[in-house]
Amino acid sequence: MTATTADTPDAVVGHGDRHPQRWLILGVICLAQLTVLLDNTVLSVAIPSLTSELDASSADIQWMINAYSLVQSGLLLTAGSAADRYGRKKLLTAGLVLFGIGSLVAGLSQTSTQLIAARAGMGIGGALLMTTTLAVVVQLFDDAERVRAIGLWATVNSLGFATGPLLGGFMLNHFWWGSIFLINIPVALIGVVAVVRMVPESKNPQGDRPDLLGALLSTIGMASVVYAIISGPEHGWTSGQVLVAAGVGVVVLGAFALWELRAPYPMLDMHFFQNKRFIGAVTGAILVAFGLAGSLYLLTQHLQFVLGYEPLEAGLRTAPLAVTVVLLNLVGIGAKVHAKLGTPLTILTGMTTLAGGLAVVASFGGHDYSGMLVGLVLMGAGISFAMPAMANAIMSAIPPEKAGVGAGINGTLAEFGNGLGVAVLGAVLNSRFSALVAVSATSFPAAMAAADSAGERERISDAFSSGLETSQLVGAVALFLGGALAAALLWRAERADSGRKAAEPTDSPEQASA
Repeated sequence: MTATTADTPDAVVGHGDRHPQRWLILGVICLAQLTVLLDNTVLSVAIPSLTSELDASSADIQWMINAYSLVQSGLLLTAGSAADRYGRKKLLTAGLVLFGIGSLVAGLSQTSTQLIAARAGMGIGGALLMTTTLAVVVQLFDDAERVRAIGLWATVNSLGFATGPLLGGFMLNHFWWGSIFLINIPVALIGVVAVVRMVPESKNPQGDRPDLLGALLSTIGMASVVYAIISGPEHGWTSGQVLVAAGVGVVVLGAFALWELRAPYPMLDMHFFQNKRFIGAVTGAILVAFGLAGSLYLLTQHLQFVLGYEPLEAGLRTAPLAVTVVLLNLVGIGAKVHAKLGTPLTILTGMTTLAGGLAVVASFGGHDYSGMLVGLVLMGAGISFAMPAMANAIMSAIPPEKAGVGAGINGTLAEFGNGLGVAVLGAVLNSRFSALVAVSATSFPAAMAAADSAGERERISDAFSSGLETSQLVGAVALFLGGALAAALLWRAERADSGRKAAEPTDSPEQASA
């Protein structure tokens, strides 16, 4: 337990001093959390609107999504340590204010560049919110109620993914694209008032100082790598622009690793990577987020550009994936499978099912939603198996006194995987589409607008469908191989642990009697 001060209690509350408004505060926290999570997926159904109204290229769209994920992933761990040291209530309030201001700027943006910058600002607020909400929940609820409270908090996470495309589709069917951001503002205002009035302050003044240099290096490094991936199809994979960006990313991430090994208060303890269990869980966590965000990015374009659905219709047709995850989580199927198969086999089963679902979407969902529906349900089942097992593996590989760091690492990996999935699968789509279409265009709508005949438009549509299928199959292969690698590493770690325990000398009679 960390050191605390009397006026800023950091200890867990007991049965006798439960906060009288704790469940109401939980509702406020979940509302703030839901707003951030919605913003991870609400933008996906707006891609056609942004392409036409802001004249955004495919690379612009990828940056609109990734600016948020990259900034958030780069700041999550540092934001968590800052909240512990300087006050969780203060940073939760600051996060809501920054998120609201970013949403206002995003909703009123007139160019792609303005929207990308606004999304990056929203990522700062999102990082503060994501790290402080769970910390406040842990402080408010004692052992008797905490599991139930965290369960409600986790269910909101799944609902955020499920309702993002639906809410986005509804708003786009009735208002202009900026409305999907402006709806965040009243929620942020309500959240600020409620947090200031009701949430008690808690902090650990003796906690670790935030690792600002580490946060800067990790954000620059990840952004440079993603920039190279996104720019490859447009500028050429061997162009100086792409190679320089990739080189900068590798060098800066290497500098980040060296700094973390020497920093007095590292945001990421690099010694965790000596643990095979941790490496295996990290591999799986990144790739699940990779497949989930990348496939949603592709699916919403598939439903609108190829199958011709309106935004709300597209949102409704992506819902079976998230609904499957929520339902299976509520009945505890994932926990039962994990108890029966163990961590490595559960992760392998989940990742294989997720990969199979994405392959079904690619193979049978091209021109028929029924094939896509089967694939979405399979993907949801795979996620419900794999994600809890991987989160458990990450947390069990980290010392209990660093559980907060473990939660931050889990969130950081998810956000980085989101950005990587959109970048890589988007780059595969763009490369395949560019190779099949001789028209010089930065996006599918631009290529269609440049076509001068029905036959040409049909050829462009077929090329885009082929690009979607190729990128989805690439994602499926990556998920399967990643699941196999994660399972193998976890299995080896478990065997090594068993071997060490078996090799430990038995206690002597004197030790036994003691």
